[in-house]
Amino acid sequence: MDCEGCERKVKKSVEGMKGVTQVDVERKASKLTVVGYVDPKKVLARVAHRTGKKVELWPYVPYDVVAHPYAPGVYDKKAPAGYVRNAEDPQVSHLARASSTEVRYTTAFSDENPAACSVM
Repeated sequence: MDCEGCERKVKKSVEGMKGVTQVDVERKASKLTVVGYVDPKKVLARVAHRTGKKVELWPYVPYDVVAHPYAPGVYDKKAPAGYVRNAEDPQVSHLARASSTEVRYTTAFSDENPAACSVM
């Protein structure tokens, strides 16, 4: 979205939908936030049809929600500050959890656990 006209057009395209309670537009981020009980696919279709613009679901989540925010495929330089891509990718999901054996070995010699190893 480049101007107030584009912003107004996008906002008006979804204001009249059944179930929409609030509509917020962030022009700088090219982001439309719709609050209410509405199917996201219907919102995308309506905005695309009424405005002729390319639309997609917001692909970013706050970085503290993701287990490995700097993993390849998650970290994105285009993301706004404090956000990374949603890690639904199966190639990244194997990084999400360490096995109990890995956790036991990596914390055995940790500085945060002074009683972990008595042999020095």
